[in-house]
Amino acid sequence: MKVVKLHESRSHEWLVFGRDEERPSKIIDTNQYMIKTTNHAIMLDPGGIELFSAMLAAVVHHVPVQQITHLFASHQDPDIISSLGLWDKTLPHAELHAPWLWEGFLRHFGCNSIKYNPLPDEGKSIRLDEVELQFIPAHYMHSSGNFSVYDPQAKILMSGDIGAALLPDGAPLFVEDFDAHVDKMRLFHQRWMPSNRAKKDWIRRVRQLDIEYMAPQHGAIFRGRDIQRFLDWLDELEVGTGVA
Repeated sequence: MKVVKLHESRSHEWLVFGRDEERPSKIIDTNQYMIKTTNHAIMLDPGGIELFSAMLAAVVHHVPVQQITHLFASHQDPDIISSLGLWDKTLPHAELHAPWLWEGFLRHFGCNSIKYNPLPDEGKSIRLDEVELQFIPAHYMHSSGNFSVYDPQAKILMSGDIGAALLPDGAPLFVEDFDAHVDKMRLFHQRWMPSNRAKKDWIRRVRQLDIEYMAPQHGAIFRGRDIQRFLDWLDELEVGTGVA
């Protein structure tokens, strides 16, 4: 599993874990993120059960396991959080921040020791040492209970499935040619995102943020002006139309 440092400052670091060439062939590639502060670490969409061993082995190179005090699940899909039962045994004193809507579903993956902190529909903020993280509502993008994560200090938006692309093995971690990348995003957003109203609500919220990196859970990370280009492209796209 490859690890790239997305941000480093006095207060905290952002790491992205992904491009796991040893994952089973029929498993969709995913990006997992970790934010490390002075005394804490939070994993964002920590991955499916089949990635747990690779993730744990990668994470402990960067942070003591006891420093991982928080987890975040943007929604309920197994590719982002079916590893919960194993993290529950590894991090019994951690807290999980996830949509209130999915608590009864996510507990099927195993959540006996970890404390479930339900996120209200309107979102909320948490503080880890000097770092504020904002949970931005992204409902119906694509899940009916869904959040993005914004770090105003690092100017990073972890967007979940928004901006996702299905890329071949060996693809670069960052978007290099936006126009070519659109073809790898279009059907995903047309099929998985069901609501144009919800789409426009999320875009309205995100346009108010100062973002240097937009980091989705699948595919490549957007930088600089490509973030605005993505928002403009998504704004014009008719979603909920991916069925012939």
